[in-house]
Amino acid sequence: MTDRKLAVEAWESLFRAQHELFTEMNADFDHGDLAQAEYDVLLTVTRSPGMSARLRDVTSNMLISQPSVSRLIDRMVSRGLVSKCPDPDDGRGALIRATEAGTKAFRSIATVHGRSIADRMSRLDDHELKTLRDLAEKLRGR
Repeated sequence: MTDRKLAVEAWESLFRAQHELFTEMNADFDHGDLAQAEYDVLLTVTRSPGMSARLRDVTSNMLISQPSVSRLIDRMVSRGLVSKCPDPDDGRGALIRATEAGTKAFRSIATVHGRSIADRMSRLDDHELKTLRDLAEKLRGR
């Protein structure tokens, strides 16, 4: 049986580390054309086949509510970063596609943000990074 006190300590340490790293990395977006949430949308979309993803898939990768994601997408459409059209396979769903401008903005900040992530995560060696990745996936039930 899992030691409850140790489980709570591990959770608190994980939560605080994630929060501190996330706060530090938010600075990556201070001088770019994208906000963190917009970057997250474009990350999902640009990694999808044809740079197009279902709205429900975008929503599942976000840390904000579905209505907030919908409003964010609408703002991104108005800024020309993504397009939104009905999903031909799901009459109630929508497809989100990165525009050329969205792809360009994403790639511009992805370089900076990727370097920032690598720098901060370099406190761990490759073996520790693989272990961390595997443990996080296990916690997520994957």
